[in-house]
Amino acid sequence: MEEYGSVKEREEGLEAYLSPIGAWSLSVGTAIGWGSFLFTTTLYLEKAGPMGSALGMLVGMVIILFISRNYHYLMNEFPAAGGVYTYVKKVFGYDRAFLSFWYVGLAYLAMLWANATSVPIFVRNFFGDVLQFGYLYTVFDYKIYAGEVILTMGIILLTGLLCMKRERHAVRLMVLLALTFTLGITFCLGTALMHRDAAVFTLQPSFIPDQDIFSQVVAISLITPWAFIGFENISHSCREFKFDRKHSFSVLGVSVLTTTLLYIFVILLSISAYPSEFGNWLEYLKHLGTSGVGVKTLPPFFAAQYYLGDAGLYIMAASLFSLVLTSLIGNTVALSRLFYHVAKDEVLPDKFAQLNKRRNPENAVLLIMILSVWIPLLGRTAVGWIVDVLSIAAVIVYGLVSAAAYTLAKTQGKKTERVTGMVGMAVMIVFGLLQLFPEILSYDTLESETYFLITIWSVCGFLFLRNVLHRDYARVFGRSVVAWIALMGIITFVSLSWMRHMNQDYADKTMEEIRDFYRGHAPAEAYQMGEEVYIKKLRDANATDRMHNNSFVLLLIVFSLGMFFSNYTIVRRRAEETELELNVTKALAYQDAMTGVKSKQAYLDTLNLMDLKIQEGVMEKFALLVFDVNGLKHINDTYGHKAGDEYICAASNLICQNFKHSPVFRTGGDEFVVVLEAQGFDERQKCMDSFNRQVEANVKEEGKVVVSVGLSDYIPGQDKNVHDVFERADGLMYKRKMHLKSMGAKTRE
Repeated sequence: MEEYGSVKEREEGLEAYLSPIGAWSLSVGTAIGWGSFLFTTTLYLEKAGPMGSALGMLVGMVIILFISRNYHYLMNEFPAAGGVYTYVKKVFGYDRAFLSFWYVGLAYLAMLWANATSVPIFVRNFFGDVLQFGYLYTVFDYKIYAGEVILTMGIILLTGLLCMKRERHAVRLMVLLALTFTLGITFCLGTALMHRDAAVFTLQPSFIPDQDIFSQVVAISLITPWAFIGFENISHSCREFKFDRKHSFSVLGVSVLTTTLLYIFVILLSISAYPSEFGNWLEYLKHLGTSGVGVKTLPPFFAAQYYLGDAGLYIMAASLFSLVLTSLIGNTVALSRLFYHVAKDEVLPDKFAQLNKRRNPENAVLLIMILSVWIPLLGRTAVGWIVDVLSIAAVIVYGLVSAAAYTLAKTQGKKTERVTGMVGMAVMIVFGLLQLFPEILSYDTLESETYFLITIWSVCGFLFLRNVLHRDYARVFGRSVVAWIALMGIITFVSLSWMRHMNQDYADKTMEEIRDFYRGHAPAEAYQMGEEVYIKKLRDANATDRMHNNSFVLLLIVFSLGMFFSNYTIVRRRAEETELELNVTKALAYQDAMTGVKSKQAYLDTLNLMDLKIQEGVMEKFALLVFDVNGLKHINDTYGHKAGDEYICAASNLICQNFKHSPVFRTGGDEFVVVLEAQGFDERQKCMDSFNRQVEANVKEEGKVVVSVGLSDYIPGQDKNVHDVFERADGLMYKRKMHLKSMGAKTRE
């Protein structure tokens, strides 16, 4: 066992500190941010009106409650950091888990970036152009100012430092902030409802006129994954709950209900009052883009000021700022747990799996800061496109969670969870198809640039996976080509959707230029060319643009296929090397030079063979014993490394004497593993009791060897590989170490 906070530190290293209200604040605070509070609200109203928006949100709430149930089930089955990555890994293996990590990581980063870059917009609306100094450049029609960049970078760094050094205080702050925006929004709507002249009593128009009501409600329901993503934040911290995980569904359910109500409250507040020059809320929203900056551009703020004066404005400003801060903190906490866990599986470098003295993944938070601090330089327009990827990322993540819940429940014979998993999968499949083929409902959900970004991100997934395969010494990746096919499918369908959108954009642009020609608005040289020549030029330019666009998409698909087969080649070569190693192994005696027991290589080969049997369903009953020698550092420091080596040999002899019928492996400097099968399995408890009695007797005698041990049986249907059994045994061994320490045994500390 390595030192506390090292890469080998297990899940028990994360300290329990989250209360139910702390978990609620993390959940609801991450789900709602600047975009969902303001831009999504106006988007809802423009697409479906207040009644259609409210109905769509209620439909969405029911869907998300099914997803919540799936998360609750999996959190209780696999209480570890990593959320969806952990669940998919346990049920489907590492390859599909990588797929979930790749997209949930993007989703959390996108939300973090969106809320960080919203702070300058907040300042613009309430304090004017005080930060618009030091003009740098314009990107995608968005002007970048040094003042706004410095502020955004500062917010990102301060949030990271808070979560890195004072995370417990950060969560306490989240509770305060979540209560602030919940009570603030509720109070403002309550005040509006007390005025008889409030437009909310008429809800006119209730829906968007001259449009199908059903399509309007469905359109809002389609935004559901985007609107709620982040509510599952606490699944990454379930190891840190101070309450029984059986209550996690209650926490998630209250969070989803709170989020739904706040969305509806803001929608109703937004239409409850509007400037006198407009006849209704719909006219008001249509002219928001021409209102510049200020309160008039923010309907809920205008309404709050209308009913409460400046006090209402201050309440809403405090609520909005609280939403931004909770989203920043919540996404940082979720990402740090996700990065911490995947680093333990060597998807990310080992250093990101380390914990500091406060049992906090400090290096993982540092990685988040590094990935985020440069984002203000891209501008708000580009960040908006990135944020839109949440629609597809959420569908992928929630679909994988539902699939994991369904598959596990089917294995365990749990009908309720099987149904909720099936419903979650079905809904996410439908949502995914509508995102990729919006013309089904004549509803365009995403910008062309967003499809492009998702395509590029997915292609980068293949590149990153190649790096993972090269560092996958445990050889747990590359066993399921299904995940790679799914990634290839995402690249193909999304890139084709982008191509279709871009070609339509080219066609629309050409038609608009032709109209301008006949309206007399075309450039002078167009009329000099003449009608026939000019229109032919436009059509040729359109054909050229389409050809370049189609060629680029084809190039992306071909490149992705190349990466697919390149990665597959690595896996095949690795499989051949493994087979060769196994053949060589049969002719060699795998013996540890110091102790005489089997070596770490022998253990790895045995593990691979056992994993293969588990996958093929032919593995018979077995158990693992995980040992760690107590006080080795004390021996080395006090008596020298020669004495330490003798101490390790004494520990090895003690293990061999008590477990005579089973192979003993030395897997590290002071770590041993015993595989119990056949007679060794049948006598495991008897031998375990005898071993522990001898160790406890040794604690009382100076110089006697003390060894901690944990025992875990293989559970068919639940354990997907030997590592699952090892993790349980390792956790029990850690607890035994603490118990022996309380009896007086030496430790590294």
